[in-house]
Amino acid sequence: MVPEPVEEPVEEEPAKKKKKDKKEKKRAREESDEADESPKAKKANNTAGGVEKDFYSEHADVKAMTKAQVESYRADASIEIHCDLGLDYKPLTKFEHTGLGPELLKCTANFEKPSPIQAQCWPMVLSGRDVVGIAETGSGKSLAFLLPALRHMESQPPLGKYDVGVLVVAPTRELAAQTAKVAEEAAGNARMRSLCVYGGVPKPPQQKALAKGVHVLVATPGRLVDLLNEGSCSLNRCTFLVLDEADRMLDQGFAPEINKIVNAIPSKERQTLMFTATWPSEVQRMAQNFLKNPIRCTIGGTNLAASHNVTQNVEIVKDWEKEKKLQALLAQIHKSRSNRVLIFALYKKEAARMEESLRRKGFKVNSIHGDKSQDARNAALAAFKDGSNPLLVATDVAARGLDIPQVEYVVNYTFPLTVEDYVHRIGRTGRGGKKGTAYTFFTEENKGHAGGLVNILKEANQKVPEGLLSFGPLFTKRKTSSLYGDHFDPDADMTKKATKITFD
Repeated sequence: MVPEPVEEPVEEEPAKKKKKDKKEKKRAREESDEADESPKAKKANNTAGGVEKDFYSEHADVKAMTKAQVESYRADASIEIHCDLGLDYKPLTKFEHTGLGPELLKCTANFEKPSPIQAQCWPMVLSGRDVVGIAETGSGKSLAFLLPALRHMESQPPLGKYDVGVLVVAPTRELAAQTAKVAEEAAGNARMRSLCVYGGVPKPPQQKALAKGVHVLVATPGRLVDLLNEGSCSLNRCTFLVLDEADRMLDQGFAPEINKIVNAIPSKERQTLMFTATWPSEVQRMAQNFLKNPIRCTIGGTNLAASHNVTQNVEIVKDWEKEKKLQALLAQIHKSRSNRVLIFALYKKEAARMEESLRRKGFKVNSIHGDKSQDARNAALAAFKDGSNPLLVATDVAARGLDIPQVEYVVNYTFPLTVEDYVHRIGRTGRGGKKGTAYTFFTEENKGHAGGLVNILKEANQKVPEGLLSFGPLFTKRKTSSLYGDHFDPDADMTKKATKITFD
């Protein structure tokens, strides 16, 4: 009997074998996800400011979340996660899941549950990773970075003279003061020192407070660089850096100060977070210079979008018609003279002129702009918040991050320089789940922004006026460089030094 030939196993090609192994590993990870986390994932998720802690095993409902449940939560909240290392983080849907003590959690007493940006970013930040958090205005970004920052400081050695542990950099004095107020409440409950420093006020009180060492410092770039240069502040012990409104912080105007600040922090010890409502392409590559293998968490998609809680009304007008149109609009939306209306102007002199004009017509009005002292700006904002001056005229210093309750209407008297700033402006209303309304006067001088504005209106299912479509080809006007004009590459890395070439 002749034996049947036995087929020898054919060795797979390396590329096919590698692909097959990758699929098997992925399938194994998915199967194990429902049962328990892998050691690698546990190790990544357990590190919080140098402290080993398993946040998921402490709470059965978090540990029991399956991959399908996590994906369902993210789908409902429109959460997108971009992580180059492939690690996964289950959202912390209750405040107590963070592992934070009752002292730190006192500042969350008025909230029913974490917002999506908080729930998804907390485990990422607590694991020690660099994070970029992108969410619309009024979504709770401040607590998304402040609570993990304070938890981080709990594990750090005592601070010395002039030392700073956590640094939060904000683009405007008003936003810095608002963030510092939240930090002061949370840090005070945990017996930590917090401080806010910005320009326009005397330095000695700030220098005296810094001499004691500060656990959480909230600062504007210019004043912070001044304090660093004169030796009143040291960032050698800073291990936690936050850029609030990061797209503005990385803009051409702030880039030199941010570079100086970052260079003053030991890079090996630094955890860097960036939070913003808009993330234009021209700042994304620049951000990579300050981040190490970051996780990007986006709430609501990556495209520029306005809050859907805001009804947007855009009217095409002539420049000389705007003042008359404003009077008619205020007669309609500000009849009671008691509801809060925020009017945006583009220039400081324009804001001052509008304030004077409205005051002569009998309105209780005040203004915020760069020509006013900080005390006057603080007083104007306080009067607007308490309702004693319910009409406020402001430049873009009030466009970002400010949480002013019960602003019913926003009026763009003059369109801003970018569509991103438009999104921030109208985000001053419709906050905290409430509804709001925005009115915008759009002139022919603004036609370069027509394309971007149309996209914003369409994405939010708002009415697009026919006049806006009549400006010809719709293109989005991009930011220009002060050095390279309109035709520079916005994605280029402008921070790299030139290399010297020698010829034989």
